[in-house]
Amino acid sequence: MHILFVADPLEQFKIYKDTTFSMMREAQRRGHKLSACVPQDLTWQRGRPVTAKVREIVLTGEDDWFREEGVIERPLHAFDAVLMRKDPPFDAEYIYATHLLEQAEREGARVINRPRALRDHPEKLAIMEFAEYTTPTLVTRDAAAVKAFHAEHQDIILKPLDGMGGMGIFRVRADGLNLGSIIETLNKDGAETIMVQRFVPEITQGDKRILVIAGRPVPHSLARIPQGSEVRGNLAAGGKGVAQPLTDQDRRIAEAIGPVLYERGLLLVGLDVIGNSLTEINVTSPTCFQEITEQTGFDVPAMFIDALEAELK
Repeated sequence: MHILFVADPLEQFKIYKDTTFSMMREAQRRGHKLSACVPQDLTWQRGRPVTAKVREIVLTGEDDWFREEGVIERPLHAFDAVLMRKDPPFDAEYIYATHLLEQAEREGARVINRPRALRDHPEKLAIMEFAEYTTPTLVTRDAAAVKAFHAEHQDIILKPLDGMGGMGIFRVRADGLNLGSIIETLNKDGAETIMVQRFVPEITQGDKRILVIAGRPVPHSLARIPQGSEVRGNLAAGGKGVAQPLTDQDRRIAEAIGPVLYERGLLLVGLDVIGNSLTEINVTSPTCFQEITEQTGFDVPAMFIDALEAELK
């Protein structure tokens, strides 16, 4: 099997924790061939299939972790699978890339996660479909609506819809200190939509990443635990990752949502759960494969490549 990874530049990978790298390593271990490109390498010319200038690579197992065997332009449908693993931001360029990938699908490419499903499930908004599992949540541009939500719930979290890694997340307690200024900063005087959620105090026990592969949950989550006075558990914001077995509620959420998303073309999703509440659904490039595998011994990359191979039969 020949797999193309559409991802960030290989030179930026932190291979000690990178999930895409762990996928590549397991795929190569099974004898599959690897290629990689960035979204900028995708090209669609009138009357021709969608192509990419790809780097054909071999993993070395050394500090210089890959060897480039050549650079060639290929149509995407020539690969057995195209894995879209570009990290957010989920901006206009990301959306344009999904349109090119969707055209490649029409030409016969197998793109995972499916481009339309990526567009249809923006990672923060997607939880609103599954209201029974979420904390009270508001999506709005309206400052007055945010203030009314705060008046009702007293302790709230505000965040931009396009944030990643914990960027732009604010907590406002009952005193409402700086609420007006925070709203203006996030919604840019009503120009941008934001999300507001009731604060979930169980964040002190961690923001759990639950991986769901082909509709089935990985049996362990990674709890990203805030450190010091920080309210954010994101690893990028300094959170500590601790793997732990799924709780009964974790499993209920994953088993209810996972099959629905899988049927829509999302082979891999990452559900973020704080306490008993779903807070985000990550579909662009869910992470934490290596942390869970190293701490529990459960081989997440193997589960993923098993699912990928089954998908392509």
